[in-house]
Amino acid sequence: MSNARATHLTRRGILAAGGALGLGAVLAACGDDDAKSEGSSEATTAAKSGPWTFKDDRGTTVKLDKVPTKIVAFVGVAAALYDYGIEVKGVFGPTKTQDGKADVQAGDMDVSKLTVFGNVWDQFNVEQYAAFAPEVLISTTFDSAGTLWYVPEASKDKIAKLAPSAAISVYDRQLTKPLERMWELAESLGADMKADKVAQSKKDFEAAAERLRKAAKARPEIKVLAGSASQDIFYVSGTNLSIDLEYFKALGVNFVEPPEKAKEEGGWYETLSWENVDKYPADIIMMDDRSSTIQPADITEATWKKLPAVKAGQVIARSPEPILSYAKCTPLLTSLAEAIEKAKKVA
Repeated sequence: MSNARATHLTRRGILAAGGALGLGAVLAACGDDDAKSEGSSEATTAAKSGPWTFKDDRGTTVKLDKVPTKIVAFVGVAAALYDYGIEVKGVFGPTKTQDGKADVQAGDMDVSKLTVFGNVWDQFNVEQYAAFAPEVLISTTFDSAGTLWYVPEASKDKIAKLAPSAAISVYDRQLTKPLERMWELAESLGADMKADKVAQSKKDFEAAAERLRKAAKARPEIKVLAGSASQDIFYVSGTNLSIDLEYFKALGVNFVEPPEKAKEEGGWYETLSWENVDKYPADIIMMDDRSSTIQPADITEATWKKLPAVKAGQVIARSPEPILSYAKCTPLLTSLAEAIEKAKKVA
């Protein structure tokens, strides 16, 4: 990813797979306590007086006279904050599907109530954003340079002048770190992190992690491949750089690892033609669940259908851009643990 900013398209292509696997498909296609926890529809920022300060993962400290309420965030960040009871009213990034329904990255938010400044890559309505009068913009970053995810290169300077920004890094670290940072961000914004549901969500995550650790230890022979599908290309992700895969590997999961020399620029993934989709034997395939990618049920390639894991029904969803709340990440651990526990050795 150190080379991910070489050009706008290069950055997009690199982040399309591996850690942020799937946007390549867009290229091909283009064209209380309870109310304040787990994203109640009544969720609002808790009343909090005094100034607001938050040091982000770029080393930037954002200081405001008061806790911001007019927050604009990348949709996945907004969805995570929503789970902690913080209402974000303006978003950018994949929020609605073509039929107007909530995108998978929008989590439990009511997308009909959101102001969306840009729903697809490279789209951000700066004029609308200015009129919104944002107090802060929050996103994730997928590189060491701290590039704000889904903020267009062409308009980033104009956007930066309108409000300070903060970023949570999801680059080359295990999932637990950005989860902790999102927790800290939500708490700084007034979320009640001692609410029963919030506290329980963290315990559930820890229990799910232990289950996955035990499953991986009991079934070390089970090989897992992380993939993503586009019209012409099948992406195979290595575990390096991706927050979910790095964490799963640390818990003992046995992943397919494309050699470094086979990976595309940036080191996130290897691209395969559909004719060569059987290059790596795998017992379980985790497939990118984002709407920008082709989902398993819609893959028509004969070579895909012949894969042992596919024939055995051992294909599960993966969220390369997980919503960074414990409640949303627990099912990711549980799903993989269950798949490993039940898997037949087919590869």
